[in-house]
Amino acid sequence: MAENTPQREGLVITKDEKEVREPRLFKVLLHNDDYTTMEFVISILETVFQKSTPDATKIMLNVHHEGVGVAGIYTREICETKISLVHQLARKNEFPLRCSMEAA
Repeated sequence: MAENTPQREGLVITKDEKEVREPRLFKVLLHNDDYTTMEFVISILETVFQKSTPDATKIMLNVHHEGVGVAGIYTREICETKISLVHQLARKNEFPLRCSMEAA
């Protein structure tokens, strides 16, 4: 056997196979109420969810007419953060705006 050839006797070569999956996505839902102003909902959609004014208006009208609207679709952690921020801003401005999440 040549001097530079490694000995392979008794070696077991294994291959680690790891499946990489995309993180699960969730919808952030805004719920209609009789007290939160339409302007405040539009403001939330523009600032927290980075929606344009026309998109924010469309989502707000959907919340108003359908009772619920999708503010965005994100990973679980981002959803939880955005929901918490919406609730903090609503409390600070004395609105009962409710926000939740569900699997996308």
